[in-house]
Amino acid sequence: MSISAQMVKTLRERTGVGLMECKKALTESAGDIEKAVEVLRMKGAAKAAKKADRVAKEGVVTSYIHGNGKIGVLLEINCETDFVARTDDFQQLSQDICMQVAAMNPTYLDRDSVPADVLAGEKKIFEQQAKDSGKPEHIIPKIIEGKLDRFYKENCLLEQVFIKDDKKNIEGLLKQAIAKLG
Repeated sequence: MSISAQMVKTLRERTGVGLMECKKALTESAGDIEKAVEVLRMKGAAKAAKKADRVAKEGVVTSYIHGNGKIGVLLEINCETDFVARTDDFQQLSQDICMQVAAMNPTYLDRDSVPADVLAGEKKIFEQQAKDSGKPEHIIPKIIEGKLDRFYKENCLLEQVFIKDDKKNIEGLLKQAIAKLG
């Protein structure tokens, strides 16, 4: 099947990915735009994983002051090049994360940032709650695990549900931005 310029343009407008990448994805998916979007998402996740260990020396500092003036956020977000830092998409990402922090007040960046003593204290509380509710001993570890997952989703920025789109979390938003911006 031949891939038309209009198909490439449509996919590019939908994903924001470069023309050649769009053409490759369309070729790989035999012209199916939905499959091509999925191909690009998979490649983007792979690119994000590869870039995770690189040093990000460029970026922006963004501030957000909530309408009532009582909540403010100052955020530094980095990338590899000043070219990416100057794009509207990167600026928007920075603003969105600032608003997320202001709205959801995360305590930690990710699971690894939660101190061991805090985690132990939470586990102890969850265990006691499960025992007090009369749950059988053999399901208490599963209850604790579920409550810890909820604790992470509420307190770790990367695991929080994005306030503008409840179908993705902040980590997914960042991976999507990496795929789009390179």
